[in-house]
Amino acid sequence: MNNQQLIIFTRYPEPGTTKTRLIPVLGAKGAANLQFQMTETTITKAKKLSNMMSLLVEVRFAGGNLQLMKNWLGVEPDLKYQEQGTGDLGERMTRAFESAFNHGMKSVIIIGTDCPGLTADIMLEAFAKLTESDVIIGPATDGGYYLIAIKKNIPELFQGIYWGTSEVLSKTVAIAQNLNLAIDYLPELSDIDRPEDLEKLQF
Repeated sequence: MNNQQLIIFTRYPEPGTTKTRLIPVLGAKGAANLQFQMTETTITKAKKLSNMMSLLVEVRFAGGNLQLMKNWLGVEPDLKYQEQGTGDLGERMTRAFESAFNHGMKSVIIIGTDCPGLTADIMLEAFAKLTESDVIIGPATDGGYYLIAIKKNIPELFQGIYWGTSEVLSKTVAIAQNLNLAIDYLPELSDIDRPEDLEKLQF
């Protein structure tokens, strides 16, 4: 039985509702197209990872609907879809982790689609490190993180954090340390969120 899960947070690429901080540079359609590309690239990496290990992949989406997501990204036995639901990012991640552990998962990773440098090998490393530590974090250059992995539900990790700010990583680490959790890290990578990030873009 698969008891390791990768959860991908993404948004349906409808112009005007996604990558809004890039709209002044790319336009609404261009920003949505970037979201489209980055999500498809991430799904490709997830499929590569699933060829390297036993894995369930779940797409947690905002915007659109289930049928639109399936039409876009396809229907496969080890690929499932779930709406992110309401609340801030922390509440939505807590709900995703809780659902995974309630379904018998033992190791769970959440990633977004904003980090072109994230590879299947890095995700494989995260799963491997999780056997030795409680929390694995992939730090982003903007002070956030592009990946977080845990092996039990720890809702406190996602509470009281100002999401989208440069304190996300440091606050998360402080919470983990206060909970006496063993933390390990992955290589630092760049997210694509703001116009100045576009020069780092590579597929």
